[in-house]
Amino acid sequence: MPRIPLSVRGAERNCQAGATADGRRLLDARHMMDAPTTGTAAEESDGEAAPRIPSGPSPDALLIRRTLAEIAPAADKVTSYFYALLFVRHPELRSMFPPAMDTQRDRLLKALLTAAEHLDDAPVLTAYLQHLGRGHRKYGTQPAHYPAVGEALIGALTRYATLTWDKESEAAWVRTYTTISQIMIDAAAENKRLAPAWWHAEVVSHDLRTPDIAVVTLRPDQPYPFLAGQYTTLETPWWPRVWRHYSFASAPRPDGLLTLHVKAVPAGWVSNALVHHARPGDVLRLGPPAGSMTVDHSTDNGLLCLGGGTGIAPIKALVEDVAEHGDRRPVEVFYGARSGHDLYDIDTMMRLQQTFPWLSVRPVTEDQAQLPDAVRQYGPWNEYEAYLSGPPGMIRRGVDTLRRIGIPAERIRHDSFEDLAATSTVGAAGAVGGP
Repeated sequence: MPRIPLSVRGAERNCQAGATADGRRLLDARHMMDAPTTGTAAEESDGEAAPRIPSGPSPDALLIRRTLAEIAPAADKVTSYFYALLFVRHPELRSMFPPAMDTQRDRLLKALLTAAEHLDDAPVLTAYLQHLGRGHRKYGTQPAHYPAVGEALIGALTRYATLTWDKESEAAWVRTYTTISQIMIDAAAENKRLAPAWWHAEVVSHDLRTPDIAVVTLRPDQPYPFLAGQYTTLETPWWPRVWRHYSFASAPRPDGLLTLHVKAVPAGWVSNALVHHARPGDVLRLGPPAGSMTVDHSTDNGLLCLGGGTGIAPIKALVEDVAEHGDRRPVEVFYGARSGHDLYDIDTMMRLQQTFPWLSVRPVTEDQAQLPDAVRQYGPWNEYEAYLSGPPGMIRRGVDTLRRIGIPAERIRHDSFEDLAATSTVGAAGAVGGP
């Protein structure tokens, strides 16, 4: 079993020494971030380096993807074996994970698939891994934990990738994991200087809007910096070490309070606890804010917003953000739900429409049309930035619909963790919710 270096810097020292701990040479792990190119950085135009054009997947990327393709049919077995190795060799790490490991097992493979997909796209991969590294602080992850995880991963791959696994594949995985872990370690270290690993937040109000939807307002124990449209990760005292994602339902407020919209879903541990058990005085834990569904205030484009169910929460925050910046560009909100009864926040949205002449709110129920299809009846949307928030199916249909009516992909924003893969599952509790 190869020894996984603690960091890229450690790997570089091994390179300089001429070998890894098991006697094999370990190349500079950072090379996997540099896709093959045509042209050179020395070629300049207007004082800027010419863009590098990838000519195809790097050798390491091909080897990584080959391994993942082989183990895909046995994904459940691979991840179960990985965690068995990890906990047998390092039983002290078991307490860092939730009691039930079903969701956790899915996240490992999804994280690997996401990293493999973007292996030759350094900006995307780096941003993704930095997000993971910062987020892992709330679990108590330390740099010393990464070698243990890497060795268990190599052990699981060795066992199940029987057809494609060889010395070249093993070396590619060691290099790749070394680089991945170092990016995460560095991001966590940088974030540690700027923010705590988590915030304690007291429930100050709990408004049950329907039998299964609650509006929960929290007071963090210290300032919690975020942008309208972002989300938080949340842990309740009823389910320790089980974290779920919820979008903020308002722009940052002068009093520092945070508001979340939560829908209790069947078998949803955290969502049911928040809706049916949380009361004022209870204390939750919040991870760092994240998310890219934020308003670009450098443009005058209008906002086309689709909010399904409790996905209206971050849409409401975006409306408040536009108002606070004094913008007068049009904002068109389509608020979808199964029935009129499920439009639990329609009164708030209609009051906002009466306040701001540039805001239009259109409720859409399933007996009228599917939410994405309702957008076709209006427009044109050529000069709009699109924002989608809601259940995964609605987001998928919405993106397809918006693309078909001519909105380019770069002007469509959403935070769907089916895409980001490793940090959460998408649930019915908003743009990024979970059970």
